[in-house]
Amino acid sequence: MNFLRGVIGGQPAGPQLSGAETIQKLCDRVASSTLLEDRRDAVRALKSLSKKYRLEVGTQAMGHLINILQTDSSDSEIIGYALDTLYNVISSDEEEEQDELEDAEVKSCIVWVYCLFLSPISLCLEESSQKEADDLGAQLTDALINEQDNVTLILSLLEEFDFHVRWPAVKLITALLKNRRGPVQGIILVSPMGVSRLMDLLADSREIIRNDALLLLLQLTKGNAAIQKIVAFENAFERLLDIISEEENGDGGIVVEDCLLLLLSLLKNNSSNQNFFKEGSYIQRMKPWFEVGDDNSGWSAQKVTNLHLMLQMVRVMVSPMNSPGAISSCQKAMYHCSLLQQLCSILMATGVPADILTETINTVSEVIRGSQDNQDYFASVNAPSNPPRPAIVVLLMSMVNERQPFVLRCAVLYCFQSFLYKNHKGQEEIVSTLLPSTIETNSITAGQLLCGGLFSTDSLSNWYAAVALSHALQDNLAQKEQLLRVQLATSVGTPPISLLQQCTNILSQGDKIDRRGSKAQTRVGLLILLCSWISSCPIAVTHFLNNQANVSYLTGQISENQGEEERLVQGLCALLLGICICYNDDSLENHTKERLKQLIEKRIGKENFVEKLGFISKQEQYSRASLLPQPTGPAPEHMLFDHQFTQLVKELEAVVTKSVYKSSEEERKEEEVKKALEQHDSIMTQYKDLIREQDAQITELKEQVASLSSQTEQMKLTMSQQMLQMQQHKDQYSILKLKLEKGNQQTAGQVEEAHLNGMQLEELGRLREQLQELRSHNAQMEAELTDRDAVIRCLNSEKAQTMNGLENNAQILKELEALRGRVESQSAQISQLQAEREDLLKTAAQSAKVAVDPAASDLQGLLTAQTQESERLKEEVRRLAESRAGMQQQLASVNSTAAVLEADRTKLQEELTESKKEQDDLLMLLADQDQKITTLKNRLKELGETIEDEDDLDSLDQCDDDD
Repeated sequence: MNFLRGVIGGQPAGPQLSGAETIQKLCDRVASSTLLEDRRDAVRALKSLSKKYRLEVGTQAMGHLINILQTDSSDSEIIGYALDTLYNVISSDEEEEQDELEDAEVKSCIVWVYCLFLSPISLCLEESSQKEADDLGAQLTDALINEQDNVTLILSLLEEFDFHVRWPAVKLITALLKNRRGPVQGIILVSPMGVSRLMDLLADSREIIRNDALLLLLQLTKGNAAIQKIVAFENAFERLLDIISEEENGDGGIVVEDCLLLLLSLLKNNSSNQNFFKEGSYIQRMKPWFEVGDDNSGWSAQKVTNLHLMLQMVRVMVSPMNSPGAISSCQKAMYHCSLLQQLCSILMATGVPADILTETINTVSEVIRGSQDNQDYFASVNAPSNPPRPAIVVLLMSMVNERQPFVLRCAVLYCFQSFLYKNHKGQEEIVSTLLPSTIETNSITAGQLLCGGLFSTDSLSNWYAAVALSHALQDNLAQKEQLLRVQLATSVGTPPISLLQQCTNILSQGDKIDRRGSKAQTRVGLLILLCSWISSCPIAVTHFLNNQANVSYLTGQISENQGEEERLVQGLCALLLGICICYNDDSLENHTKERLKQLIEKRIGKENFVEKLGFISKQEQYSRASLLPQPTGPAPEHMLFDHQFTQLVKELEAVVTKSVYKSSEEERKEEEVKKALEQHDSIMTQYKDLIREQDAQITELKEQVASLSSQTEQMKLTMSQQMLQMQQHKDQYSILKLKLEKGNQQTAGQVEEAHLNGMQLEELGRLREQLQELRSHNAQMEAELTDRDAVIRCLNSEKAQTMNGLENNAQILKELEALRGRVESQSAQISQLQAEREDLLKTAAQSAKVAVDPAASDLQGLLTAQTQESERLKEEVRRLAESRAGMQQQLASVNSTAAVLEADRTKLQEELTESKKEQDDLLMLLADQDQKITTLKNRLKELGETIEDEDDLDSLDQCDDDD
């Protein structure tokens, strides 16, 4: 213990030990001490020396400290010391523990002297020392994570609730991630419940642990999509949003900032987490973040930071880099939960800091970009002014105002572009404010602001207005033609000129001014506007070429050999002239396609023209603008290109080059081939429609045949059942006939016996009448049975006919299959024709000598064959239709026969039932008569009369019969 007191503080008992020797002694004590208190004191001493002697403690004590974490895990105090020591040697933070005995005045003096004599050399030394500290921390981290079990051991300590264990463990893992993020992420990812243990730290009731856990998760999720997904599905969004809500949203402190940074880390460039965030209805929970009150005077630095991150959260969900489907669904959610309305309220509020306003404009831009509902709502937003003005007008006023900050003006341009993106209705509304109108209004319109910016003295305003106006014409031929009607009054007493003419006038005048030192930004903007305007619009090309000075200006600019700064203007002039060639309808005799090409060849040269055209895509600003739709730049003078215009250049560059090199003869032949192919395409389309219709008919016939087959099977089953029932009826009739014959014999015997025994004559007469009726009924039933046999024979013949119909159905099915095969063969021929058409088009494009006539004759022959095949198919379809009609008639006949048979069967069953009932009554009557006869015999015997036996009577009857 005296040794430890000498190390920690107090007077040394002997010679002073060096730091390395002291640390060696302490390490020996940690390794050899059997008492827990001795090891604890030694680890505490190592902790106190760990910041001053990072290298020595790290190299000598790390293994012992890891052993302490494994063996003494039951003692939270020594575990906490060990974790703190490891953190101190691994962490590369600049903060170092000051000597407790140092006087406050001495520290102030040292700081003052340091600041007074601070020099670049001392700054370099400080940076060098920090770099060395970082390298040392990284090396020690490598030594620690070399064994993955060490990281797993530290993760397991997070389950300990004791503050002195959990908090140092959190800090240590954070330091490991800072030094070696990739390897540590891999270890945590494969560690059982590794990420889950870290997520549980967010639920810790101690704020310091929860806040440090946020920093840990922030380091853990950087650049690892797999961990980001796991953290998201561990309910991270719910917990983080709850923390932000508890910390009062944007008015919260640094904890809200950490939560927002972690959310951004989870969502950025991770489509799976973005979809999970949207599906979990977490977008709706962002709305309270932007509830800004009327009093916006107090904006702390932390609130500005928080709101800036919140706006970035919204932008991550609707970034143009996401898939269109994901963007659209998020935009709809933001509109329906009134998040867009909340953002627009910030946009029109007063007292909002400039950077927050700029970021809000960028956010609104991406929320409305390409969404018709959101764009319509944004068009309806008015600024709280007197009189109220549309938000678009207010924003455009800021864009063309050269006093406004550069980033704010870029944000307004981005918002205007997003409002017009795929919005033909919005484009029409903007262009309509430029057209002549009979309605007089004193309010400022968007068109007036754009024209004012287009012709102002500020070159950046010129560029902004030109690019904004080009977006009003993007992919909208109708508005390009409408803009040709715009007339401008340049001065009093002079006739108005068109907007197109005014743009070309400023372009030519600007060239003269530029030679005296003015910027070329205005000309670049005007050339972008003109290229966007006349592309794909032959009428606009005609208006442009109608002014002879325009062609002279363009050829003069392209043919000159100017400096590097003028290369971009030359390239844009070459593009504009190339567009005039591509979309020229040859309505002007002096400026046909051929004459313009001859002009290029004589005054410029084709190779030189194409070289100047290639200058556009070689610009650094072009590459930067082609990446993202948002217009950005390091300085105002670097704003030269627009994202949408770069896409137009990509489309037109190859087309213009091809048009310049083509001769009139090649174009004429290509036009002829194109017309022939178009005609061929039209014919092929007709045949495709016909084959498609025939295929539908064949399918319908197949369905009908299948239906008839099923009905035939059903009828066969019904007929077999009816035949079985008729056989049963026959059997019943035979049995009944036998019973009747037997009953007649018994009745005759009983009547004779009654006659011989003196029975009453009336009863015997009535019995004879009943017997006669039964005989006549039997005869009637025999006649009906004969009729039923005839019906059965008729049904058998119909059954044979039905079987023949089934065979015909099978034959029809075979014919349908054969027809289907021929249709497929015809489809293959059509595909072959299409392939031949593509080959013909390629051959026409590569060579000037295209063999049109042979190809046309072959094509005509194939078309004739197709026509004959189509007629044959029509005849087969007609024959199938007749066959179907015949089968329908057969089906109707079979149905009617089945109905008649069913009615006869029902009638016969009723008659059999009545006959059976009559027989039962007759048998009961005969039984009564037999009982009476027996009674009479008994009475006669009692009276002494002689009664002959039944055998004698039978023999007597037999004799009577013989007589």
